Amino acid sequence: MLGKLYHGLLRVSIRVLLLEDDTLFGESLVDLLDEEGYEVHHCVNGQDALDSIYKMKFDLYLLDINVPLIDGISLLGDLREADDNTPSIFLTSHKDKETLQKGFMSGADDYLTKPFDNDELLLRLSALLKRSTKNEPINLGELSHNKIHKSISYKGDALELSQKEYLLLVLLMKYANSAVTKELIYEELWNFNETGSDGAIRVYINRLKQLLPELSIENIRGVGYKLVY
Repeated sequence: MLGKLYHGLLRVSIRVLLLEDDTLFGESLVDLLDEEGYEVHHCVNGQDALDSIYKMKFDLYLLDINVPLIDGISLLGDLREADDNTPSIFLTSHKDKETLQKGFMSGADDYLTKPFDNDELLLRLSALLKRSTKNEPINLGELSHNKIHKSISYKGDALELSQKEYLLLVLLMKYANSAVTKELIYEELWNFNETGSDGAIRVYINRLKQLLPELSIENIRGVGYKLVY
């Protein structure tokens, strides 16, 4: 499954808020996503979902529309007004254009009409998470990424990086304190018509260590590398 592959490559726990008042259906989704490596928090009404969002950070929202107390569309609209841009998918039995339009106007990124195929859900989750990750600003204390100029600075000074050193450091910053596999590094640094190597990765890692001696980049034997922050 793509969902499982996505998490396996990054070694990152993705936290999902599921708002679904159908208990049995909600539990089946929790089981499905749990098998794929997602960490799921299930709420059966909009108020519980809102309270949970205030208490913890989520990477994605899966929202039913017709739920008690606060409906999914109103909930997401309020979150967007509060500058919460967490990726969101509506899971709904509605098929009329008016409801779907309201859902997108409230800030939804995607929707699935019930009943839906589980594999399609996993594909959409994976695609949405990848898109949102690429759009996230990356700042780790005094280490700052400027996406517009494709540069990284440390303590206010721009680092002199080759293109692949830049791509590698961006990747390590995105998943700081998590192991990033060599497979993912290959995918990000080299195009399909280029040939990479473990030796080249080591050269880039050593170069980053020289540029950032105060930071720790660990070699996770048999897996990849981790920026410890």
